[in-house]
Amino acid sequence: MRVLYITGMMRCGSTMIGNVLGETAGTLHVGELHYLWRNGVLRSGTNSSCGCGEPVTACPLWSGVLGTGVAADPHAAAAVEAVQAARLRARHTPARLAEALGARRTPPDVEWLTGVTADLYRAAAAAAGAEVLVDGSKYPAEAAALLGRDDLDVRVLHVVRDARATAFSYRKDKSYVTRMSAGRSTGYWTAVNAASDLLALAGRDRYLRVRHEDFSASPREVIGRVMDFAGIAGPNPVAGDGTVELGVNHTVTGNPDRFRSGRVPIRSDGRWRTDLDWKPKALTTAAAAPQLLRYGYRVRAGKGS
Repeated sequence: MRVLYITGMMRCGSTMIGNVLGETAGTLHVGELHYLWRNGVLRSGTNSSCGCGEPVTACPLWSGVLGTGVAADPHAAAAVEAVQAARLRARHTPARLAEALGARRTPPDVEWLTGVTADLYRAAAAAAGAEVLVDGSKYPAEAAALLGRDDLDVRVLHVVRDARATAFSYRKDKSYVTRMSAGRSTGYWTAVNAASDLLALAGRDRYLRVRHEDFSASPREVIGRVMDFAGIAGPNPVAGDGTVELGVNHTVTGNPDRFRSGRVPIRSDGRWRTDLDWKPKALTTAAAAPQLLRYGYRVRAGKGS
């Protein structure tokens, strides 16, 4: 079972990348599967709708998947959430990666949880007739834990977006995604991306980093690179003019843009350069400067950064 696991900070563009890949033959984009239990089963999260518009538990795909195996156990959702909280935070990434690389023993609860996830992957892929599954959950510790399973071929796509663009994106609420201060979003940005960087230790054939800005500027080229990395066959779904035809998807949580369908343009959004107030811009730049430079961004942000 081949899985492309997307990691990175929220609002990095992973939903669009996943939906574009989901338009290739034999590929299923499941959105942020990490939240299936909270949003879809327990209904205690921010959104319980599948990308197809139905409640997750009534979706033609997920209703069948959730009726089999561990997912059919009414107590499973709470147990999964407990292990996620205890073992899969960004700070747990070094330990999970050490286990995946064989440097330390995997705790039984982590082994159980990744087994449940692997079973979900297989059930969803079988229901959709897919050979490759794209999971946009963006938890680097979860990606690290899954890398250690010998019954999955996991490849990690690390999507990076300029921290100042992320801070700008969080200025306002967006449907069920609430706003966040520049200080808080930058704190998450530095932690999640630093943890995601560690996943490169799994090897060059299992880790690829792309920038949101490069995807927006040259979507066909970047999607082509990702398809090659993930072993996704078939024609590139992005047209020469940078648009893509999106159909119905079965994403669990994710950016509200996951509900968009039809011919969609992929565009760059550099409004933060002019519209982000100087105080949050200066705070974010100072806090994220080392990583901004690491990822090829200019600390003194101009038009071409």
